Amino acid sequence: MKRDDRRQAIMDLLAASRAVELDALADRFGVSRMTIHRDLDDLEQAGLLRKVRGGATIEAGTQFESDFRIRELQDADAKARMARAALDLVEPGMTVMVNDGSMAALLGARLTDKAPLTVITNNAAVIEALKSAPRVTLIALGGTFSAKFNGFFGVVTEDALARLRADLAFVSTPAVAGLHAFHMDDAAVRAKRAMIAGADRAVLMVNHNRFGRSALHELAALSDFHAIITDAAPPPADRAAIERAGLRLTIAKD
Repeated sequence: MKRDDRRQAIMDLLAASRAVELDALADRFGVSRMTIHRDLDDLEQAGLLRKVRGGATIEAGTQFESDFRIRELQDADAKARMARAALDLVEPGMTVMVNDGSMAALLGARLTDKAPLTVITNNAAVIEALKSAPRVTLIALGGTFSAKFNGFFGVVTEDALARLRADLAFVSTPAVAGLHAFHMDDAAVRAKRAMIAGADRAVLMVNHNRFGRSALHELAALSDFHAIITDAAPPPADRAAIERAGLRLTIAKD
């Protein structure tokens, strides 16, 4: 098997199982451990995985989030449930902000169900889905494109958001610890904070598996959000803390 084909196969395995073992990969592809080490090193350098002892993972860490191309293949049912719950908050005629991320991409594509709308987004997948949508006024935020997050970020993005206002902002996060949301990328944090500041109401969308985790940067306090949408019940301690704080938690059902 050629090197590029082997590395793509490694990423396919990670997309399916989230973690791989070095020895198992060497046996599977009939190559040395050193060859697999080099493969994993190069894939990590490209931001596609995170090396751990004895293998690699695409699970988020304090400074790592998996590539958008991996995340869009995962948790389809959970994302669909959260998208439906989020759509319940949208009314025709609103102006809605949608941030980067695979969860937000799915929601953004379904906003046509609530048209007429104005949609403001830095999410390239949402821009692609809505660019020809009838009765949707699309404001595509420019900036520096990130293939990892499939979105636009930086000073241009932040300056544009500072001059815009919306009824709702849908913000996703890869980590929630205690009563705070976290993210590992500083440019993404700044864009998300600008959306929170520019909306009358901000809604946090987070997979239940992301509770009890932190990341490098604190994004916001959970109290900054009008509502929190997740796909299943968070761990009991996290749910209890949210309820004690009087925050609105929606668990999206089938």
